[in-house]
Amino acid sequence: MKKFFTRDLWQWPEFMFNKHLRMLAILMFILTGVCVFLAFKVALFLGYLVLFGAVLALSGAYFSLCQVTEDTSEYISDLSYRIKRGEQDALIKMPIGILFYDKEYFIEWINPYMQRYFDKQDVLGKPLKEVDPELFESLQAEQGQGKATEIKLHGRSYNLMIQKDIHALYLTDVTKYVEIRKRYEDSRLVIGQIFLDNYDEVTSSMNDKDISNLGNFVTNALSDWAKEFGIYLKRVDEDHFFILTYAKTLSVLEKEKFKILDEVREWTSKQNSPITLSMGIAYGAEDLTKLAKISQNNLDLALGRGGDQVVVKADDDQARFYGGKTNPMEKRTRVRARMISQALTELMNQADQIFVMGHDNPDMDSLGACLGVRRIAVMNGKQCWIVLDQEKLHSDIQKLLEELEQYPNIKGSIITPEDALEKATKNSLLIMVDHSKPSISMAPRLYERLANRVMVIDHHRRGEEFPDNPILVYIEPYASSTCELITELFEYQSKDSEPINKLEATAMLTGIIIDTQSFAIRTGTRTFDAASYLRSVGADLAMARHFMKESVTSYMERNHLVELTDFDGQGHAICCGEENHQYDPVIAAQVADSLLNVSGVEASFVITKRASELIGVSARSNGRENVQVIMEEMGGGGHLSNAATQIKDKTVAQVKEQLLAILKEQSENN
Repeated sequence: MKKFFTRDLWQWPEFMFNKHLRMLAILMFILTGVCVFLAFKVALFLGYLVLFGAVLALSGAYFSLCQVTEDTSEYISDLSYRIKRGEQDALIKMPIGILFYDKEYFIEWINPYMQRYFDKQDVLGKPLKEVDPELFESLQAEQGQGKATEIKLHGRSYNLMIQKDIHALYLTDVTKYVEIRKRYEDSRLVIGQIFLDNYDEVTSSMNDKDISNLGNFVTNALSDWAKEFGIYLKRVDEDHFFILTYAKTLSVLEKEKFKILDEVREWTSKQNSPITLSMGIAYGAEDLTKLAKISQNNLDLALGRGGDQVVVKADDDQARFYGGKTNPMEKRTRVRARMISQALTELMNQADQIFVMGHDNPDMDSLGACLGVRRIAVMNGKQCWIVLDQEKLHSDIQKLLEELEQYPNIKGSIITPEDALEKATKNSLLIMVDHSKPSISMAPRLYERLANRVMVIDHHRRGEEFPDNPILVYIEPYASSTCELITELFEYQSKDSEPINKLEATAMLTGIIIDTQSFAIRTGTRTFDAASYLRSVGADLAMARHFMKESVTSYMERNHLVELTDFDGQGHAICCGEENHQYDPVIAAQVADSLLNVSGVEASFVITKRASELIGVSARSNGRENVQVIMEEMGGGGHLSNAATQIKDKTVAQVKEQLLAILKEQSENN
């Protein structure tokens, strides 16, 4: 207490500098003064007594507050010292590498833990670029990020964080945790399903012995493959297998590109019983039920793309495709066509009206298919609207529309996308023909409006983009055209209704002729059956030739594009249009087709500027090279021998460079 009595009485005590304590002291003085005043009012003796007690109480409170204030100051001072000392020790001893550098990236200071990273090397005052080029590159790449980033340096994993304002770099060794995470990722379950694409078709004409031999070979081949990679394999049905493995094994299978597909195909082909496999493989989900559902969806996607391929996809991730090197074998049956025709009739009868639309920039197959669907709707007594934007049409479509002037009922059924949006109701049915990607539809907003009332009829291989909830899907990659598929549906419609007319039959036949290049490619027996039926109901070949005739302008433009073609000597013909000239997509497709007639050309690519500042690529092949896979890497899709894509925000030259890079990568992988 001595120190309190030796304090200068006129000097402000420390607690008076604390706002809350100062307010408390003032309040105590006021209350004490009030009490003393009231005591003197009552009695003089009582006043003196209260005054004496108040002085004692205030003195005690004063010295107590001074003691508390001084103790607090000492505590804060001691704590500040310990914190500062801890900061210094942490800077020196913590297991985090710290490096300070100047504006020229010369090393100014490192802590002892960082010295371990540089071993015994003397680095102070030296440029980081010379001392450790890898760390310097990582520093340059992460400048300004302001958050920790995982990097690999000298075979180990680190969290790198940079404070740009003070030129500081922090490294934390997280190799142990990265290895734990990798072990976890590698041990995650993978579920897959294997399907023998054409087992029923191949075995339908075989005797029991040959069927048994074929089944034994496929089973043994898959069992050996599963044993080699540690995969659990279970046969579910004659043509269906279930597999269970780990993510680590899946990465190995992807690196070797699922060679089992080629082995099974090649051996069975030598036995004149070509069997192909399709696989749907799923990973990434914690729920096994959900994982099994994803694997089934992936298998459906593989089959929808024509089979003989593997689809690997995690939940909410992009699909990866392997295989698909061969043209699919025709396996659709009359039974399936009859079932689809009956289902279509039922859907039409349940709808108040039908909308049918093809893809943007329609061709004859697209519009011919629309006319065919409209006729089926009329046969069932339903109103069907053909959705068509008539502003930008190729010459063949314009000629067809001119002929439609003689058919006012059909002409009146063609409406714009805007009119379709106004007419659509919740009970309407939307049929997408000749495409399955909503983004390239003639009326994407109409699709969004009727997303839960959609049917798809298409002959292209199914891509990853697909309607979310289609009520009926009829995709046959084995067909030559959508018009061929729809022609088969007429056979199972009512014979009492008004039949298909001459113009509709001609338009559909023209669509088949164009898509098969006059029956030269992608043509099967069913193609000729469909063409024969259309001829029997009045299709006019002279009118079809009239539709297919091109104008002088398009003829000259096509020849001009051919002159711009480069041949790389590896079987590729690459044609690039002029940067400042807009080309008709149909002309680009015709050039791609014609380039296949050049000796030594196995695949052709025509890159041209399109409307809306898009760059289009039309790709064709003779079947030996899968142009569908190439176009999918560029954001498009299509068939093995007929594919295309459209790209935004790039020039023709940039798209060509992208294409050449993909072709080079494929050449190196093969």
